[in-house]
Amino acid sequence: MASISLVSAALRRLEGKVALITGGASGIGEATARLFSKHGAQVVIADIQDDLGHSVCKDLESASFVHCNVTKEDEVETAVNMAVSKHGKLDIMFNNAGISGNNNTSILNNTKSEFEQVFSVNVSGAFLGTKHAARVMIPARRGSIINTASTSGVIGGGAPHPYTSSKHAVVGLMRNTAVELEAYGVRVNCVSPYFVPTPMVKNFFKLGEEDEVPKFYSNLKGADLVPEDVAEAVLYLGSDESKYVSGHNLVVDGGFTVLNNGFCVFGQSV
Repeated sequence: MASISLVSAALRRLEGKVALITGGASGIGEATARLFSKHGAQVVIADIQDDLGHSVCKDLESASFVHCNVTKEDEVETAVNMAVSKHGKLDIMFNNAGISGNNNTSILNNTKSEFEQVFSVNVSGAFLGTKHAARVMIPARRGSIINTASTSGVIGGGAPHPYTSSKHAVVGLMRNTAVELEAYGVRVNCVSPYFVPTPMVKNFFKLGEEDEVPKFYSNLKGADLVPEDVAEAVLYLGSDESKYVSGHNLVVDGGFTVLNNGFCVFGQSV
């Protein structure tokens, strides 16, 4: 029995670490909060969905919730301060909160206000999370900051202009801050998932809660991308197993972004 306990402890890859997850009440954020907790992390969920956030915390071994609108700097600062005051440090900052905006694909019909709204959450939210995480990680000379980007931040044509532009900006922010913060031992990376059946994606496609994302979006035969798959990638970037990985955009897409649909010599197997 003792040997089994030792093995179980060894498998807890975030034992003793403190993680703050924005947008942690649902979707990829929720899946990551659950996985982080399973691996021994003290988790702080920051979200505007108060009821969902508290509900997730009740299920976890060690988790707390703080209301946080990532477009408001004082609320992001408060969330980081809460994590540090409660647990004494911050090891992992997962800037995951984001919105898709509408599904209007025409540049002529996109409005400035819609464009700015998407940027305010997706880009300014990641900026503020990175800024305030760095504020406490720099003195500690360690830390891992992870941003949720997207395959739409790697290619064009996969989503409307505001969302695609915002995710390219998130990747750029990650690269710039990775260069600055490497001198302090702080790593900054992105995870870029393909279509994942989260509430945000289902709302974008106007699908019901029980509906599935259309199968033609599943390009890797025999596998369907789910939030837990993305959470596993974030776990790697947050753990010491990626101690020399910084400035990297970890794409979780089943090979989608390496395919040029306009010029492809490979037939699609059925």
